[in-house]
Amino acid sequence: MAKEIASREENYSQWYNDIVKKAGLADNSAVRGCMVIKPYGYAIWEKMRDQLDKMFKETGHVNAYFPLFVPKSLFEAEEKNAEGFAKECAIVTHYRLKADPNNKGKLIVDPEAKLEEELIVRPTSEAIIWNTYRDWIQSYRDLPILINQWANVVRWEMRTRPFLRTAEFLWQEGHTAHSTKAEAIQETKLIHDVYATFAETFMAMPVIKGFKSENERFAGADDTFTIEALMQDGKALQAGTSHFLGQNFAKAFNVTFSNDKNENEFVWATSWGVSTRLIGGLIMTHSDDEGLVLPPKLAPIQVVIIPIPKPDAELLEKAEEIADALKGLGISVKIDTDETKRPGFKFADYELKGVPVRLGLGKRDIENNTIEVARRDTKEKMSIGLDVVVPYVEQLLEDIQNNLYNRALAFRNNHITEVNDFSEFKNVLESKGGFISAHWDGTSETEEKIKEETKATIRCIPIDAIAEAGVCIYSGKPSSRRVIFAKAY
Repeated sequence: MAKEIASREENYSQWYNDIVKKAGLADNSAVRGCMVIKPYGYAIWEKMRDQLDKMFKETGHVNAYFPLFVPKSLFEAEEKNAEGFAKECAIVTHYRLKADPNNKGKLIVDPEAKLEEELIVRPTSEAIIWNTYRDWIQSYRDLPILINQWANVVRWEMRTRPFLRTAEFLWQEGHTAHSTKAEAIQETKLIHDVYATFAETFMAMPVIKGFKSENERFAGADDTFTIEALMQDGKALQAGTSHFLGQNFAKAFNVTFSNDKNENEFVWATSWGVSTRLIGGLIMTHSDDEGLVLPPKLAPIQVVIIPIPKPDAELLEKAEEIADALKGLGISVKIDTDETKRPGFKFADYELKGVPVRLGLGKRDIENNTIEVARRDTKEKMSIGLDVVVPYVEQLLEDIQNNLYNRALAFRNNHITEVNDFSEFKNVLESKGGFISAHWDGTSETEEKIKEETKATIRCIPIDAIAEAGVCIYSGKPSSRRVIFAKAY
């Protein structure tokens, strides 16, 4: 099967788009900047969603749902948040259409159906949620509130790319309320850790944990914690953020509580989220010129069994026996019973879709009590005894998961470069890319000038950054630690 995927090295952007389309993850839609997530792509999102949902619930969070529409006056209540999202807002001004009397079959906005107050299609839900929390919170006994919602949001992006940046996307957003600053900060860090664990353990995607500079913080936050991953083209991907909101939203919406001394205080807040952008990160971290490469823990199909040259009663019986044993271990298995396609076509198709393990089973294999096992990550093939194939595949899936993480970690570590002056910084940025560890004087002015001249931003100030006296690569002013710069998606 001709996959016709562009070369990753020669045209990374086209390579990415080809994988999204040809692996059946997503399609363009009739709405500019929006995508149709196809069943296979959505199955990957379901695996991500289900695992994250489990992790949230294990840490005491519960799910709820809040409206898609936010009254404009509520959206404006927290000034920094409103300003930060203003350029991306879609607005509803009318609630009805009517037939155009001058153009049969066409509809026009009914001028008599103008809303008394315009509605914002949510780009994020802090405003509508904190307006609700005001009614839910009276006493310290009502706290903490630990709520997450799975939802869609709209941010009117001008330049879009499937999964990485679309006008509408799916995500989860947590919104919590606390009685103390310390508790809210602890919550922010807890979710930061959850995101990092998920990225590394399930996505096999190594991340740098850190916090954002003031310029890069979430609009309305006192502090933003981030996990930053490195893609194979040397660009960074912000994979998840957890925000300490202080009392900003509580003050904007007058959300107070009576403490245990019967004193009135403003509530402390956090918010946090990851989105379908993680699928883009998954593609760009592991895939190759043959197509998608999926870590077994997030693969909708972990093992495919292909009877060769076509399924018959004997081959299907043995395939079902193997599949049942694997399913008993919690492994997802598909037996390909399609008689209209040749084995070679099927091999290439499952390779394109990133299925971690392929089993090829023919008449001669049964006679020899063997089966061919192919692993997607290294493309190695081996002949394994039928009597040991089930435990072998179980271990192989774990090996593939670990290999993908270690391979991505080696790439990431090889693309972290320390620089000590601006000339070296620009040279590394253009010739090698990746994460650049450099001294910065801590000012927004310097950060903006570096961004203007190079398009590189401070991805994070690493949590484990070691104190180190130095001078800023741009201004020459004193610096006490290095930060991580990169060009980013």
